[in-house]
Amino acid sequence: MMKKFVLAALTVGLSTSTAFAATDITWWHGMGGNNQAVINEISKRFNESQDACNLTPVSKGTYEEALASGIAAFRSGEQPNILQVFDAGAATIMNAKGAAIPAEDLINNAGYDFNREDFIEGVRYFYADSDGKFVGMPFNSSAPIMYINTEAFEKAGVEAPKTWEEFEEIAPALKDAGYVPLVQSQLTWEMTENFFSRNNLQFATNNNGYDSVDGTEILVTTPEHVMMYEKLKDWYDNGYFGYYGAGWSDNQKPFEEDKVALWVGSSGSFGGLQKSAQMPFSATFLPYWDAIEGAGTNSFIGGAALFALSGKDDAQNKCTADFFQFLTSPEIQYFWHKSTGYVPVTTAAYELAKEDGWYEEQPVAEVGIQQLSLPGGEWSKGYRMGFYPQIREVMEREYNKIFAGETSVEDAMATIQEEGNALLARFAKTASN
Repeated sequence: MMKKFVLAALTVGLSTSTAFAATDITWWHGMGGNNQAVINEISKRFNESQDACNLTPVSKGTYEEALASGIAAFRSGEQPNILQVFDAGAATIMNAKGAAIPAEDLINNAGYDFNREDFIEGVRYFYADSDGKFVGMPFNSSAPIMYINTEAFEKAGVEAPKTWEEFEEIAPALKDAGYVPLVQSQLTWEMTENFFSRNNLQFATNNNGYDSVDGTEILVTTPEHVMMYEKLKDWYDNGYFGYYGAGWSDNQKPFEEDKVALWVGSSGSFGGLQKSAQMPFSATFLPYWDAIEGAGTNSFIGGAALFALSGKDDAQNKCTADFFQFLTSPEIQYFWHKSTGYVPVTTAAYELAKEDGWYEEQPVAEVGIQQLSLPGGEWSKGYRMGFYPQIREVMEREYNKIFAGETSVEDAMATIQEEGNALLARFAKTASN
């Protein structure tokens, strides 16, 4: 990139001189509201921290809209330097040949030392390749945790469950105390994807899709996963589980209104919940099934990562690497964590938050990172499936039918597996072209 000289008017008493213009880079993301404001502030701080690079963040709407915009822009040669891609869309970018520069390569090429072990266990592998190399840079990471209506548990005289077996034992007492015992906000993420991770069960063939797109198949018809949804349907029929459709807020609202004892939601929700909940609350880990051998491992992360798109010159790539280094510094990660509720992705930032007393002030803020820091298992590192946003849509359709009494659990899972595998096969053909 040709450097342009600019004439800078300096303060009184100093002579005018020339300086190199900053290299411009852009960051497209899918966040709004408070999260967008925090992104803008982080970008501002990066720009003020040095004079070689100028970063411009641009909201493209939702996660899905940001991904679609990024793909369209790449095809026309107008792609941004950095694209935020959500968990379900990661395979699309990672399997698009030449679309992204692996974050680890980008950072090493810029002269920085990169250590995968600096990142907490639960975020270390999700956006990495099968050898562990970081392709995407983890950014807004969260975990599905269980929020507790403390007044409901005091009235019922029971303790918060660690396992689903324990939930079955206390659910009648919570119902008798006048509460819906359990709700959740996203079955696909919380009760399917993280059912597999928390119970250390294989979610897809080909090493959960990491090893190859060819022949990868989803495994939702396994006896354990079918059992989970048969339990959910049974709990629903007996008034132990409330289901209000696929809308996140539709399921969160009854908990906020003090009608529900337990809500499975995002660790990143605690900040907003502090303002909206009509009762005191705490939180604990997403339960697992004690009867499943090897269960209790860490959960998959939710949220998104940042991908450095290819086709940019060396100066721009260096600025992107500089920003990734800035973004993962302990101070900026801690600022992001406190401001949004998303977990800090590095152990250094986590330690900084502990040293500062943040978790003594806000203990719920630590639950997500504690869950992500649990020991990992063979199948809790992540999954990599193409066209997965479309597969999620199939799941949501079939799960709605289960609770509406329009289909059986076994038939729903068979349909998801059939349509999901057809989508995976189609993606494999797309990725090979």
